[in-house]
Amino acid sequence: MMSDVCVFAPVSPAAERLRYILGEDDDMPNPTLFTEMDTLQQDGDELEWKESARWVKFEEKVEDGGERWSKPHVSTLSLHSLFELRTCLQTGTVVLDLEGYSLPQIVDEIIERQIDEGMLSPDLREKISFVLLRKHRHQTKKPIHRSLADMGKASGGGARECPSALWSRMAIGIPIHIIVLPKLRNKFMKKIPRDAEASNVLVGEVDFLDKPFVAFVRLAQATTLGGLTEVPVPTRFLFILLGPTGKAKSYNQIGRAIATLMVDDLFSDVAYKARDREDLIAGIDEFLDEVIVLPPGEWDPKIRIEPPKKVPTADKRKSVHSLNELGQPNGTAGGSGGHSEDEEMPVAHELGEELAHTGRFCGGLFLDMKRKLPWFPSDFYEGFHIQSISAVLFIYLGCITNAITFGGLLGDATDNYQGVMESFLGTALSGTVFCMFSGQPLIILSSTGPILIFEKLLFEFSKNNGIDYMELRLWIGIHSCIQCFLLVATDASYIIKYMTRFTEEGFSSLISFIFISDAIKKMMGSFKYYPINTDFKPDYVTAYKCECLAPDPMASMIFNGLVPVPTDNTSSLFGLNITDLDWSQLSKKECVKYGGSLVGNTCKYVPDLALMSFILFFGTYSMTVSLKKFKFSRYFPTKLRKLISDFSIFMAIMTFVGLDRLIGLKTPKLIVPTEFKPTRPDRGWIVLPFGKNPWWVYLASFVPALLVTILIFMDQQISAVIVNRKENKLRKGCGYHLDLFWVGVLMAVCSFLGLPWYVAATVISIAHIDSLKMESESSAPGEQPQFLGVREQRLTGILVFVLTGVSIFLAPVLQFIPMPVLYGVFLYMGVASLSGIQVYAFSFWERIKLYMMPSKYQPDFPFLRHVPLRRVHLFTLVQIICLAVLWVLKSTVLAILFPVMILGLLVVRKMLDMVFSQHDLAWIDDILPGKDKKKDKKKKGDKDDTKKKDKKKGRADDSKDKVRNVKIYCHQLAGLEQKKPC
Repeated sequence: MMSDVCVFAPVSPAAERLRYILGEDDDMPNPTLFTEMDTLQQDGDELEWKESARWVKFEEKVEDGGERWSKPHVSTLSLHSLFELRTCLQTGTVVLDLEGYSLPQIVDEIIERQIDEGMLSPDLREKISFVLLRKHRHQTKKPIHRSLADMGKASGGGARECPSALWSRMAIGIPIHIIVLPKLRNKFMKKIPRDAEASNVLVGEVDFLDKPFVAFVRLAQATTLGGLTEVPVPTRFLFILLGPTGKAKSYNQIGRAIATLMVDDLFSDVAYKARDREDLIAGIDEFLDEVIVLPPGEWDPKIRIEPPKKVPTADKRKSVHSLNELGQPNGTAGGSGGHSEDEEMPVAHELGEELAHTGRFCGGLFLDMKRKLPWFPSDFYEGFHIQSISAVLFIYLGCITNAITFGGLLGDATDNYQGVMESFLGTALSGTVFCMFSGQPLIILSSTGPILIFEKLLFEFSKNNGIDYMELRLWIGIHSCIQCFLLVATDASYIIKYMTRFTEEGFSSLISFIFISDAIKKMMGSFKYYPINTDFKPDYVTAYKCECLAPDPMASMIFNGLVPVPTDNTSSLFGLNITDLDWSQLSKKECVKYGGSLVGNTCKYVPDLALMSFILFFGTYSMTVSLKKFKFSRYFPTKLRKLISDFSIFMAIMTFVGLDRLIGLKTPKLIVPTEFKPTRPDRGWIVLPFGKNPWWVYLASFVPALLVTILIFMDQQISAVIVNRKENKLRKGCGYHLDLFWVGVLMAVCSFLGLPWYVAATVISIAHIDSLKMESESSAPGEQPQFLGVREQRLTGILVFVLTGVSIFLAPVLQFIPMPVLYGVFLYMGVASLSGIQVYAFSFWERIKLYMMPSKYQPDFPFLRHVPLRRVHLFTLVQIICLAVLWVLKSTVLAILFPVMILGLLVVRKMLDMVFSQHDLAWIDDILPGKDKKKDKKKKGDKDDTKKKDKKKGRADDSKDKVRNVKIYCHQLAGLEQKKPC
């Protein structure tokens, strides 16, 4: 019996048809289809078409109460309904490219064709036409007050125009924009693309037919058919199914089947390009070939499947290459041993043509300039968007916090040769120039920890050996600039392509952990400077006191001899001898200043500033995280949610600045320089290259400059690779050589001005990218907004650094910002960047969490299907060890060797090729470019050998290929044909 049902054949004719149809070149993509299904219902003595369901991408149906739409859900169809639909298209009327301008004319044309083909009796013409031209009642959402108003109008006997009058009014010449003006206000239109077209499905049962009346119509041009559709979208397709009474449920399922097919990406293309009936049937066969059947006893059909967060792309299904596989059975159950979809190898590691080695002098630099120059105007006018404002505020606060922090540390390390003022000026100058002329303006420049340690060691070396620090530093900067130019001229940046995810994740995770740990350390420092008084007991408050006692006479004599008494009368205390002071009236600071001693159990009491600081710190972080995720919530309209998400950091900062002002505690505040002058009085703004150091210093500085160059090269280019990832969908290209060129120029400029050196800041750059991400505004109901890319422009970076430069004039405003609030911003940037770098589903962080998960609770990651878990754990363990070594290294004096250790990661990754197979590395990391070439050569050799063997074997292998492409093509069961209403 099975031999009558299932036929083994090579490639089916349907697959051949589909390959031919979709293989035709067509530059214009087909419009998105909005599908509406109306069912015929009895309203008193009148018949009417009532909207029962609609599709943009997912199904929405009118609930049984008729008051509301259901949540969007994935359409679940019975296999029986698809077979019935196939039979309907085989036996019904199919009209393609009909010249239609109104619904009555289209209906007359369909009826006429059915009569001509002997499928319909002429006596039923009027009845069919009468039914098909009944009014259409659409499901609309009305507010409660509007419904009450309608009830009042109804009770008052007011008449309202029925929707079916729209197309009749249009037929007598009334413009469509006047007719559908109220519909234009429909919020549902925002979910439909502007160029969308409609597909209308009409199903119902009547008592005057003894066999189904079926028609599928494709209009030559999309036409607005009055009130046929609930939204003003022109109709392109029309499916009609009228049948005898008693099978309404079956008709409804067939209507849902054709509606679901019409919003399927592949079938909709077939419907637009079909030349005859057989092409449509071939499209259904392809759909059946990919259908997944769920056992009825293991699943409840009443369950509505939520739309997935990520819908699989239809590009593969549409491609001609994939259609060559339509002749294969669905899955590997056929025993052919072919690879299923989830067994395909991951995409190869590619960084683009920007890192190709040209072999010409400055070849890469000229290509970068040629690539970026056409985009230069758009880099400015595309920045005029409200999203840019939130990005500027976010990155600006991060930059000034970073500048103050590193400026203070630099001041301590270099005896104020470089301080907060130099840090502000250097950040503003370097950042503005880089964002204006670089190849990737989304990168943010900043000082880094290894540079700080290098500056500290260099200052100590200069001080101990009697060498002028600023002049030595100038020559190191000049040599480093020249070395950067040499790297640019020789296209040395191409070695970055050997950095796989192993290196990227190790480097970026380290930087993120540094940000997180620094934010926590600074916050914990508040508990050291403002300790909580744990011994305070409210019941004994009367016993608490603190007195200032005068020193003994000998100490007074010593104090009077060492500290001269001021001669002016600015204070009554200063005009008296130290022995005449009233010590009980002195403040705590004055008591210590004049040599007194504090006695009492409240002398060390400090208000709970540490607790308040922690509230500001953690509150800023948690509120930012919550508001950032607010765009995924169910509350408020989409635009408002997105606006709140974009300005989440600004709102969190303003909230806790206001809370700090409301409480009034003296929490530590942001301190910004107020005068434009060097931090150290005995230095100027220009560093002279000669005159203070021996001549050999100018040449010997080449050695430390080489270490700085390695540091800058690795830090800059790894950060650039992370920013330029293909997952960010950057469309304007990148410029690794151009970026390094300007970093070298700024090295020399900052050295002459005595300013800190700057390089790409990984964490702040990732935060910049995240704040400028764009998502689709129009999405189908139930569909998640699609990530479109990043708003690539130069304006936000330029504004950030200009604001940083003028911050000395904003000191009266910035002084109200508590430092714990900025520490909270630092913590968010570190955590967000740690999440931002994990763009792969099988990322470092996800693999770490697998250590703590039992196997049955582990996510269904693709790599777990192909790589043994013990191998995954071993690879992750190697990464953890490398990260731990880098962490220990950066915490010691050896942190100056940090760039060399980054190069060491490349060596470790190379050694992993001897431990792991290339198959495993392809899934959990990337295959090194050299391995790709070897594989390509091997494949090429295999192909050559295959060609030689084919010449010898002739056509023998061709027959085997045909057997290999066997497809199990199942026809309808004989029992099903008896149940089909069509």
